[in-house]
Amino acid sequence: MTRTTPPRPLDVEALFPELAGHRGTTTRLHPRPGTPTAADSSVGGPLLWPVDEAWPVCTEAHKRGRGRRPSDIHRERRVLAEAWARAPVAGPTDEERLLLDELGREHRVPGIPETDPLPMIGVAQLYRRDIPDLLAGPGDSDLLQVFWCPFDAHGKGGYGMSLDLRWRRSWEVGEVLLPPPLPRVVGYEGYVAEPCVLHPEQVVTYPFAGLLPEELRERIYAREDALEEEEEEEAETEAGDGSGESADGEAAGPPMYQYDLSIPPGWRAGGFASWHLTDAHVMKCQACASPMELLLTIDSSEWDGGSGSWQPLEERGLPPHRFATPTGVTVGRWGELNIFACPGDPGHPHGLSIQ
Repeated sequence: MTRTTPPRPLDVEALFPELAGHRGTTTRLHPRPGTPTAADSSVGGPLLWPVDEAWPVCTEAHKRGRGRRPSDIHRERRVLAEAWARAPVAGPTDEERLLLDELGREHRVPGIPETDPLPMIGVAQLYRRDIPDLLAGPGDSDLLQVFWCPFDAHGKGGYGMSLDLRWRRSWEVGEVLLPPPLPRVVGYEGYVAEPCVLHPEQVVTYPFAGLLPEELRERIYAREDALEEEEEEEAETEAGDGSGESADGEAAGPPMYQYDLSIPPGWRAGGFASWHLTDAHVMKCQACASPMELLLTIDSSEWDGGSGSWQPLEERGLPPHRFATPTGVTVGRWGELNIFACPGDPGHPHGLSIQ
């Protein structure tokens, strides 16, 4: 089933013609629950990994012997999904609540040294044939595979994530490693992805406002400030009559550049990064200082109350709860991870930003 982004609420280039010179494209991946194979682009699915090649592991010193079992996390999600899908909606039964309590327990794996090789989790794999905006890898590589350590215990502060990206030539892979190695426990359930197939869709996108030329950026801000003032004045005069609400009960408001007109939410490849949490800046390659480009965005949700205009047409009317979080992945505090690559040399170290 395809996923189709609705037309934007207004033609932003008609308002600001200069934006045409900054127009780009991004490919929304639209991961949704399914049964992908190693031959498919996927999130949380089996990877095309050679049986005779060592699986990526984390050897950075950190505690890794206490956490939840991946199988328990998957089962917990299935139980909750079945419970909330029943009609009438009543939530989990008493029996299910007991099971959920058991599945939510942490377990200890004794005797694991802090540098013991820990299998990383295969988060996603993307074939360039499927993803129009996926940047090129080294040489003629056609498959990007993303791994991460399931513990937030890295870097100088000891609370960061550890990511490992691998490019390969898919046609060189013979026998595939199945099943893949898995950590016995994970430190964070948000690192365990549910198997999802992708429904790639290329859409138009524009840079984050903070990275546009100053004069253009200030005009965009001025327009939106004026719209917000008008909205506040109307709300004061219409208080209590409900006319400021949309049909689904959410507050109606004018389309805004950040939320409705520039950068879509959700998992996507290419395009522009959002900088809604930190100051906007150009990522520079650590190896050559070249400006980096967005390779991949891993998002905690596909849409929310502030970005509902991007909700696919095929899913109109579905609430964010349950339906907007198909992968089960959570980045930071329900944010998004932007991964950048050096356009001059895709083999250079990648850049990361959590927003």
